[in-house]
Amino acid sequence: MADHSILEKYEAIQHRFDEVGQQITDPSVMSDMKRYVKLNQEYKRMESLVQAFKEYKALVDNIRSGREMLAEESDPEIREMAKEEIEASEVQLPEKEKEIKLLLVPADPEDGKNAILEIRAGTGGDEASIFAGDLFRMYTKYCEKKGWRMEITNVNEGTSGGYKEIVAKISGDGVYGVMKYESGVHRVQRVPQTETQGRVHTSAASVAVLPEAEEFDIELKTEDIRRDEFCSSGPGGQSVNTTYSAIRLTHIPSGIVVQCQDQKSKLKNLDKAMAELRTRLYNMEYQKYLDEISSKRKTMVSTGDRSAKIRTYNWPQGRVTDHRINLTLYNLQAIINGDIDEIIEKLQVEENAEKLKEAEI
Repeated sequence: MADHSILEKYEAIQHRFDEVGQQITDPSVMSDMKRYVKLNQEYKRMESLVQAFKEYKALVDNIRSGREMLAEESDPEIREMAKEEIEASEVQLPEKEKEIKLLLVPADPEDGKNAILEIRAGTGGDEASIFAGDLFRMYTKYCEKKGWRMEITNVNEGTSGGYKEIVAKISGDGVYGVMKYESGVHRVQRVPQTETQGRVHTSAASVAVLPEAEEFDIELKTEDIRRDEFCSSGPGGQSVNTTYSAIRLTHIPSGIVVQCQDQKSKLKNLDKAMAELRTRLYNMEYQKYLDEISSKRKTMVSTGDRSAKIRTYNWPQGRVTDHRINLTLYNLQAIINGDIDEIIEKLQVEENAEKLKEAEI
């Protein structure tokens, strides 16, 4: 049975879609980059909704015309074709309704953005740094599979391997919308390389994923920023420790400090540091939104509260458990090698269910 409330929404959605389509070709709109980008994003989001509506309407029309044919036709062959058409359309109708209802829930406008990934070693000393390195390798391999580009902006290496801290930018289609589920505390249970008696230790590393701010998202004033230049440290070739190419920026009003040292060029490091500073300032406001939704959606508790433990990697049992949705998988080696699609997909399904419930559509 068709949901008539869905069909009632179709006309208004189609009208808005046509309106936005006209606006993005208007020269006065195109000259306002901030407005133009937002309208483009809205158009892209509505495109799939309008297409789903058209497919839904086609199914409803097929059922109606099939029933009219049954009422009017006496030819057995035509009647059989009409029955098949009705049955096939009625099977597809509920799924298409579900798809439309989900598309009608307002999307997080940040989901389409690039992301800044931060991994920091937590409790556990050298083993925590090694685990932070394992997580970074996992995300590197995952990004390779997705065709995303990863650029390291800052590194502080661990004394026995891995990282005390590593920050990277991930660029690609819809990166933040996928990677946001990784924010939170990741815990590891295994025998550390430094353990001589074979005892299992528990260590942790924190992961934060931030949507990258666009240039027009936030305005930076030159007088609010203190800039320091220093010698790069760590890998990087002959220029390391010889030229003042590394950049540290301090945003005086907020106290936020960022630095970039991965490029030999001072200007490239400055560009990356400015982009990261914009992102951190933007996220101070975005965090208010995250705090609000974290109380409603268990899948996002990690993003709203980055001290929340979200996942445990148990080496002796070959087990990975995501505590938000009580999901346990016994394929740790594949997961730590970047095969995290199953976890993220199940988190997305859970969040979609929570969105529908929240919206009461």
